[in-house]
Amino acid sequence: MAGHSQFKNIMYRKGAQDAKRAKMFAKLARELTVAAKQGMPDPAMNPRLRTAIIAARAQNMPKDNIERAIKKGAGGDDDTNFEEMRYEGYGTGGVAVIVEALTDNRNRTAAEVRAAFTKYAGSLGETGSVNFMFNRVGVVRFPAESADADAVFEAAVDAGAENVESTEQEHVVTCEVDAFNDVRDGLAEKFGEPSSAGLEWVPQNTITISEDQATTLLKMIDTLEDNDDVQSVSSNFEIPDDVMQKLSAGS
Repeated sequence: MAGHSQFKNIMYRKGAQDAKRAKMFAKLARELTVAAKQGMPDPAMNPRLRTAIIAARAQNMPKDNIERAIKKGAGGDDDTNFEEMRYEGYGTGGVAVIVEALTDNRNRTAAEVRAAFTKYAGSLGETGSVNFMFNRVGVVRFPAESADADAVFEAAVDAGAENVESTEQEHVVTCEVDAFNDVRDGLAEKFGEPSSAGLEWVPQNTITISEDQATTLLKMIDTLEDNDDVQSVSSNFEIPDDVMQKLSAGS
């Protein structure tokens, strides 16, 4: 199991994800509000807002909640000023970790992120200390049943994508950041709304970690993701299948 998928598919964490639905909705609402506040409330005219709406729908966020968050940002009802922050450091086993946050108090968030790293044998570094190990790319995902692999590949190439990986579960299309909106919209016209779409930190190489390291690292990630200000956590770890099975069996 690779760490760059933002951990949505780790069986070990499925129960924890189910229990965090309300917190997840709050984070999605924050991104929707900020996106609407910084641009037009119309997703057709605001690429960031459209991306936020796709993310919210992918998590089955109620339509009323989505509309309320957008209205809050567009109507000026939210006078909170959120800053986008990125924190970088190392987890146990030398694993590189990137944390992205939307915060109204950078001192509080920095202290809480640092505490999470320290508690679980990690160390927080300076901005830029690990991001050179990753590529910042646009990633658009469709369920496998959306279309056959050849059709997705052809459409992705026409839209300006760089790569397509198709499995029994899904099609994963990657592209340069500048091409993301065109690729996402071009594919959506042919296959409908994607299951997810956004900018991600994809590691250039991964580090295989042991069972003990995986246990500690996943606890650190849980703690970070439980923070209201943290929007995403990316890393470059790889968990062997046999270790993943042990962790899943013990959850």
